[in-house]
Amino acid sequence: MSLKFFDELSRNLIELLNDKEDYNVIIEVENKNKSFMAHSNVLKYRSSYFRKELENIQPNENNIKTIIKSSVSSQIFDVILKYIYGGIVNLENVETRFIFDLMLAANEFELKELANKLEILLIDTKASWLKTYFSLIYRTIFNENNFKNLENYCNDIIAKHPNIIIDSSDFTSLPVSALVSLLKLDDLQMEEAKIWDHVIKWGIAQNSTLPTNLEEWSKENFLTLKTTLQQCLPLVRYFHISNTEIFDKIRPYKKLLDKQLWLDITQHMIAPDRPVKSIILPARSTSVIELPLRTEESKEPFSKIISEEHAAEISNWIDHKIFRMFYYSTENIPYKFELILSGTRDGFAPQTFWNICHGHAKTVVMETKDSFIFSLKNGIIQNSILSRVQNIHYAIRNASKDRQNKVGPRFDDFFLYSDKSDFTLDNQNQYFVMSKDYEKPIRTSSSGYFFIVNYEVFKIVRKS
Repeated sequence: MSLKFFDELSRNLIELLNDKEDYNVIIEVENKNKSFMAHSNVLKYRSSYFRKELENIQPNENNIKTIIKSSVSSQIFDVILKYIYGGIVNLENVETRFIFDLMLAANEFELKELANKLEILLIDTKASWLKTYFSLIYRTIFNENNFKNLENYCNDIIAKHPNIIIDSSDFTSLPVSALVSLLKLDDLQMEEAKIWDHVIKWGIAQNSTLPTNLEEWSKENFLTLKTTLQQCLPLVRYFHISNTEIFDKIRPYKKLLDKQLWLDITQHMIAPDRPVKSIILPARSTSVIELPLRTEESKEPFSKIISEEHAAEISNWIDHKIFRMFYYSTENIPYKFELILSGTRDGFAPQTFWNICHGHAKTVVMETKDSFIFSLKNGIIQNSILSRVQNIHYAIRNASKDRQNKVGPRFDDFFLYSDKSDFTLDNQNQYFVMSKDYEKPIRTSSSGYFFIVNYEVFKIVRKS
């Protein structure tokens, strides 16, 4: 029989963490803006990551070692450190995105128990959020490659609804591990010829120097693509593609395939009953599935800021509608407004904007010759103001990584900024007038500050 007193032990270790007199490790996070003090013996026995780090760092003259983790936020690391010492993680009143980021950080610090617990928590209780940010989740878990439960969860959805990823505008930015996992699905609901098309599309996108005209390709070009797709090509079910599609789609790229495989494919086209030397993968099991991905969310308003009428008006601006008689109404809006970020839902930290919105094409936050900014004048459509870009180089401005914890979206003459890492906590959000000389833009005296209570970012795609 053993008596366990973990609660008291946890409290004592948290007290040790708060004791600033007996530390020998400093961890600098959030671009070195925040420091935490800790004890090497606790760190190295609780985390293999810290054990390896501490072994490779030389102490200073005071026998203190410093670890720098600039990309980790202070809020996240505070939770991580309290878990390491006391085994307690308080998730009350935190956003789901915080839980997701905490899971990633736990994985980075090789805290498998915590990472796994958070992974299961997201699947069991935050399914709606996972589906809303499916593209972000899918890419992230395959980059990390340690979240098998989330990987299986996503693959179950992808198998039934492959177009979520396959037909997305950023499909070609998938990591190869994600594409391989997708190709391994026996129940992927997609024709094999279309799968082949997207494999080729993905591979070409990874090699920008390949000629656009296939007839101009050299042996080296085919070898380059073959090398890129070496993990993917064996997973295509060639013997379950029709003869016509083999001729039209596979034959132009036959140099990507091993000679024996191509011989077997051509033999199978002529004499399908004859045995072949190549491995024949089973046909994918397909069925008619008409279940929507998120039925429960379709009933919710798509925005807390704009209405369907506003969406129609913005659609008119996108398509340069001039005459009111040709304007879109709420009944025939040609675009889908997919909410990517909501301040009241995801938080107002500047870094949240960059974490969620970076890499999304077709958003309001884009730089093109058709970019524009507008004011809805407190929601009154008739008073809306539209201003189209004059110089695309100033349509938007990106922020360097070391400033993303303070600077948010910026559009020519106004931007969101916060010294307190929350756009709603101070009045540092600014607008200013640029000089008319766009080659030498300067801030003039016509400027000011404004408060925000919410903001949203949408991905706008034309309805199919």
